[in-house]
Order: sequence, then structure tokens, then C-alpha cells
Amino acid sequence: MFKHAMLWISCFLFLSVTACAPKDQAAELDYEETKKMVVDILKTDDGKKAIQEILNDDKLNETLVMDEKTVKETVEKTLTSKKGTEFWKKVFEDPKFAEGFAKTLENEHEKVLKKLMKDPDYQKMLMEVMQDPAMAKKYGELVKSQEFRTHLKEVITETLTSPLYKKQFEEELKKAAAESMKEELKGGEEKQS
Repeated sequence: MFKHAMLWISCFLFLSVTACAPKDQAAELDYEETKKMVVDILKTDDGKKAIQEILNDDKLNETLVMDEKTVKETVEKTLTSKKGTEFWKKVFEDPKFAEGFAKTLENEHEKVLKKLMKDPDYQKMLMEVMQDPAMAKKYGELVKSQEFRTHLKEVITETLTSPLYKKQFEEELKKAAAESMKEELKGGEEKQS
């Protein structure tokens, strides 16, 4: 649409320039000269102002804005296509991107959980579920089951492979290694004394 607007502006300016030229010279203007004139006009303050006025026109902006349905369909096609899936797999292999993405989602998930925890209906339902003797018995059976242990193993594996957890774990390992080295240095100094 922007190209269409620029084309209309160029045509208008071209016609204005050629209409004002004397008839003898109009035939002599060739394409390059006309192009230079139009470009020069567009570069002037008046030309820039005219373009800004056209771009600020509400009717033009309405035609430029895409509707929500088109955007949604385009995003869905892009994300669900084979190329889109491969692209996102590659992008998530980058630890920095994965960490940033996880942090963004973490904040949103945390907000939802905090809202739920403050919701009286949710609290009541949660308390009812936890206080039910039948549920307590089920929890006991569940914890002892092979399915739960397999699920717990999967959750632990997912947690350990999470970009956020990896980064936190690496930082804790570095701290522990640094503290261990400090203690060894102190121990070595005490033995030498």
C-alpha cells in the first residue's frame, strides 16, 4: 500500500511539473530529467511535508492496517509449517534465546499462579481437595506407583534440561567451586604457619 501511495504522489508531482512546463519544452523532457525533478521535489521540505500529510491520512491508514484475522492466519501458517517448526527448533537451541523466552513465560506463569492463589474460589477448591481423606489415600497410592515415579523422573529431567535451571545450576556450581578453592587456600595457609 505504501508503494501505491508513493506511486500516486509521484504521478501527481509528474503531472504537475509537466503541466506547468511550456509546450515546446514538454516534448523535450525525457524520463531521466523527469525522474530527477520528481526526486528533487520529494527531497524538499514541501515534498516531505506532503508525504507526511498523506501518510497521516486516516483513510489511507485504514487501508494499510491488516485485519486481525489475516495476521492470525499468517502467524499460524508460519508457526505450524515444516520450515517454521525447523526454524523454532534451531532458535531454541541457542541458550541465550531459550533463557530469555523462558524468563518471559516464567513471569506470566507466576502472575497467573499468584492471581489464582489470591482467588477465594480457587483457595476453597484447593483446600477441599487437599483435606479430602479419599484424596490423601490416593496421594499415598500415587506416590508409590510406578507411573508416578516415571512421571517424577520426566519432570526432574525436564527441570534439569531447562535453560533457566541450567544457568542457575552453573552459577551455583561456580560459587561452590570458588568457595571450595578459598577453603583449600585457607587450609594450606594454616598448615604452613
